[in-house]
Amino acid sequence: MPPAEDIQRYLTGAWRLMMGRPEGLELLDISSDGFWNSFFAIILAAPVLGVTWVNYTNEIAGPDDDLASRVGIVALFAFVDLAAWIIPIIVLALAAGPLGIGDRFVHYVIASNWGSVITAWSLLPPSALELIGFDDENPAVGLLYMAIFVAVMVLIWRLTNSALQKGPAAATLVFSGMLAVGIFVYYSLMGYFGLLQNFAG
Repeated sequence: MPPAEDIQRYLTGAWRLMMGRPEGLELLDISSDGFWNSFFAIILAAPVLGVTWVNYTNEIAGPDDDLASRVGIVALFAFVDLAAWIIPIIVLALAAGPLGIGDRFVHYVIASNWGSVITAWSLLPPSALELIGFDDENPAVGLLYMAIFVAVMVLIWRLTNSALQKGPAAATLVFSGMLAVGIFVYYSLMGYFGLLQNFAG
């Protein structure tokens, strides 16, 4: 994992990109090592994502499920989230050339990975409320989730636009495509593992 001071610099750079400031790229390590190191962002996002996995597990686990069963369900949610993070990047790698963003692919992935740490942690307040007993159907919790979701979408689009530097149309295309692939992967795997049926039940 990169040193703490480097991580702080990368997160600062990602935040500046989210604020629409392309100079945030200057704080990122745009190299082959920087590319692979950016995936350590998954580890930094894992604690708050873990709160969500526990919340979901509490919703679908039965009263007779033992600790091992609950840990298994948490592991499934972790796998689904990891796949929904990685697979869209692989798809974009294959499409970057035809889309005309091949020269900005590395910039985008590095910025997006570090930016995902910020967006993941932004969901901690409502996730924590659920963890301590507030129902996810509580209007206040739902409203908080919605407000954060809208803000996150805006921030991700601005980061995409700042990192790609190909204009708003290209940014919107990449943003929409990555979001669509991520949602497809997420719900496909949720269905495959039977997690959607458990939620519905």
